Amino acid sequence: METTMARIEEAEERIGELEDKIMEKEEAEKKRDKKIQEYEGKIRELSDTLKRNNIRIIRIPEEEERGKGAEGVLEEIIAENFLDLGKEKDIEIQEAQRTPFSRNLNRSARHIIVKLAKYKDKEKILKAARDKRALTYKGRPIRLVTDLSTETWQARKKWQEIFNVMNRKKYAAENPLSSKSVI
Repeated sequence: METTMARIEEAEERIGELEDKIMEKEEAEKKRDKKIQEYEGKIRELSDTLKRNNIRIIRIPEEEERGKGAEGVLEEIIAENFLDLGKEKDIEIQEAQRTPFSRNLNRSARHIIVKLAKYKDKEKILKAARDKRALTYKGRPIRLVTDLSTETWQARKKWQEIFNVMNRKKYAAENPLSSKSVI
């Protein structure tokens, strides 16, 4: 009987030691996951910082920049849509290029990324684009947006969904005769 009790105690000790090791490994894994998330956030911030002066032009057909280059496309957009900015000659474009081909076959044309020399130039162009709202390039609708990392766009999209729900609830609370409250 004593040998059985000793074996049981020994087994319980081993089980306790194993449970302690499992807890230590789980804690180490949580710390590692937290560090990974922290590093991914830093990488995203660095990527966004590097893209600080970039503008992304969306919906320009593939063959448009032949001959004049992608820089010429932005200059034509500015001349066509922003008469005030078209007169300014101090907007300096460092480089412009198409994005690489991606696996997303739903996209009709690759975007053009334009790197400007000055952040203020980017802000002037984007503010003018927001003010005008409907931009065109040779009669086709286009969009100008800030160039951010994919992770930042995904985070913004998630937050935008939350803001939309909050705005709908706010509207429903402020307007008692909204369609949701009428039976």
